[in-house]
Amino acid sequence: MSPASRCRRGATGGVRGRGAVIRYTLVCAQDHRFEAWFAGADAFDDQIARGLVACAVCGDTGVRKTPMAPALRKPAPATPLSAPSNPVEKKLRALREKVEREADYVGPAFAREARSMHDGDTPFRPIWGEARIEEAKSLVEDGVPVAPLPRFGPAKPN
Repeated sequence: MSPASRCRRGATGGVRGRGAVIRYTLVCAQDHRFEAWFAGADAFDDQIARGLVACAVCGDTGVRKTPMAPALRKPAPATPLSAPSNPVEKKLRALREKVEREADYVGPAFAREARSMHDGDTPFRPIWGEARIEEAKSLVEDGVPVAPLPRFGPAKPN
């Protein structure tokens, strides 16, 4: 393998997948500039000392690092875990907020109240609350129009 192709491969011998690597912009005595990746500063120093780093253009092993600024990444803006992360979540949150605002909260009596309205025993009104899984299945099997409401963050009973 020629020194130039060794350098183009990354000068790390395949350690890219094993953790952090460092990228240097290098220059040879003929002022050819190129980039190479190393497992760290010690790996760079070791490979230079052994003559393993060569110019990608001319093959010169008289290579040195060029001055460089550190690559600083801007941290991602902090968003609370309960904040919607996509348009679907935003719409589901808006739906839940509308239901909470416009419907009566009946808590754990939801299944009984929904069935009573469906059977015509009590007047219809929009409600929301909680139901055990068995109660919810029974309502659906009996044709009572119910739907689960997605939860975001702590529950807010009225």
